[in-house]
Amino acid sequence: MVVKVYGPIHAGCPQRVVVCLLEMGVDFELVHVDLHKGEHKKSEFLLRQPFGQVPAIEDGDFKLFESRAIVRYYARKYGDGGPNLLGKTVEEKAIIDQWAEVESHKFNELIVSLVFQLEVLPGMGQPTNHELVKENVKKLENVLDVYEKRLSESKYLGGDNFSIADMCHLPGLTFLITDGYGVGEGLGDLIRERKFVNSWWNDISSRPSWNKVMNLIKTCPSPTPTPSN
Repeated sequence: MVVKVYGPIHAGCPQRVVVCLLEMGVDFELVHVDLHKGEHKKSEFLLRQPFGQVPAIEDGDFKLFESRAIVRYYARKYGDGGPNLLGKTVEEKAIIDQWAEVESHKFNELIVSLVFQLEVLPGMGQPTNHELVKENVKKLENVLDVYEKRLSESKYLGGDNFSIADMCHLPGLTFLITDGYGVGEGLGDLIRERKFVNSWWNDISSRPSWNKVMNLIKTCPSPTPTPSN
């Protein structure tokens, strides 16, 4: 059965779900939700996601929202016969969970703020708070310094193997490496100037699954990216 993924492919959180489905070899259909027209706030969509955010999925009669919950669901559902994105031992699973939590609470919240300031507000004709941008970039530098140390000791955040901890970073890292989708804030240097972070980025961004996500984005032109969940 084909999984329906509701959300625009240009938004980071739907990308997180799509790359997971591609990694696990799950057939899916993208159902576009136009955030700029407020389709995510309409009653029909709120039946799938009561907070009015993207993405949401339908897998037969099963429905789920929140991108990281969806990722874990499919990693568990298809992990026995496919790639193991969650770890094998109890300890390995715990380390992967630890870095997945870091992505959610330390890394992604800063990316969302930067996207809002550098992309969403200008797209609405409103000014960017450049002081807040500088503050968040400084915080992000500190986070990436921790990553640099970790990745000097381990190929991936969770250990020797690619996992959801790495995969969930791909949308945010892509925003940085492309200098905030062309805003010109030099955000890509945050990755390039860190030897081990840059090597990690080059590794995980070259995976066929992520290349397919990037190709999907190219075939679906979209206005300013919008934060989601």
